Amino acid sequence: MKTILVLHTGGTIAMSEGKDGAIIPGKQNPLNSFNNPFTGKIRLDIRNPFNLPSPHMRPTEMLALRNEIMQAESEGIDGVVITHGTDTLEETAFFLDLTLPAEIPVVVTGAMRSANEIGSDGLHNFQTAIQTAASDEAHGKGVLVVMNDEIHTARYVTKTHTTNVATFRTPSFGPVGSVSKERVTFFSKLIRQTYVPLDHVVDNVYLLKAFAGMGPELFETLALQKTNGLVIEALGAGNLPPATLPGLQKLLDQHIPVVIVSRCFNGTAESVYDYEGGGIRLEKMGAIFCHGLNGQKARIKLLVGLSAQMSAKELASFVNDAVS
Repeated sequence: MKTILVLHTGGTIAMSEGKDGAIIPGKQNPLNSFNNPFTGKIRLDIRNPFNLPSPHMRPTEMLALRNEIMQAESEGIDGVVITHGTDTLEETAFFLDLTLPAEIPVVVTGAMRSANEIGSDGLHNFQTAIQTAASDEAHGKGVLVVMNDEIHTARYVTKTHTTNVATFRTPSFGPVGSVSKERVTFFSKLIRQTYVPLDHVVDNVYLLKAFAGMGPELFETLALQKTNGLVIEALGAGNLPPATLPGLQKLLDQHIPVVIVSRCFNGTAESVYDYEGGGIRLEKMGAIFCHGLNGQKARIKLLVGLSAQMSAKELASFVNDAVS
């Protein structure tokens, strides 16, 4: 019999709709009374480290989850399921993907509808996440996100709709597997995975989104001694309005790492344009291009690299690498 560690952290999956229609956290997580449909096949070790709406999640909580999983793995746990609010689910999942060795299955899930709403998806997502975590085929595939009967990698999945139960998608690539009533099926996997051990996390790593007519003011505001890093969701393939460049230069002069991704939903940021503010010139200034990740994922990757005290050269290689 396999033992799956369940870590409930809060979110919509742990909330209920009140009489006025507002969705609120309760004192007790409704999933704690979950009737295990796998009795005799899978034992559940259920713990409640947090009961937080996902906008309340911080890297410090993510690190606490990582440490609890590492301890449980050393004690012989067979897999892990984490229930989480959907707003920041992809960030927690990616943080764990970078900081856990890719051995036992770790599956993150949540819900778009609270426990007592019509059509609530929480119990079903929880059940399919347990199935996936107990699957032999899930070993060595990194942290996975299971929602709406689909299996996605933590690296590329993102929330695409504010309320739809099919909100979690993997742009460009699609899911890596699916879950049916009887089986878990994988049909692709990541080429390579990265493991970065951490014992702490830094703060003051920021994320900005570029826009037409953007000036240097926001960059100048962040050119402070306490700023550890910045990710910019740049225009198109990775370009900025020319008026931003003096502010960007101030950050780079202070040796603050600046990472460029695209604000586009699909595609990869790359230095292809050679004009003022174009990607080629941004790279020559010292900005780091991050290939294939969205802004929030790139921020997590930069934060992990900085927390691991990587050198400037190591950090650039780590953030730039498209397949780790």
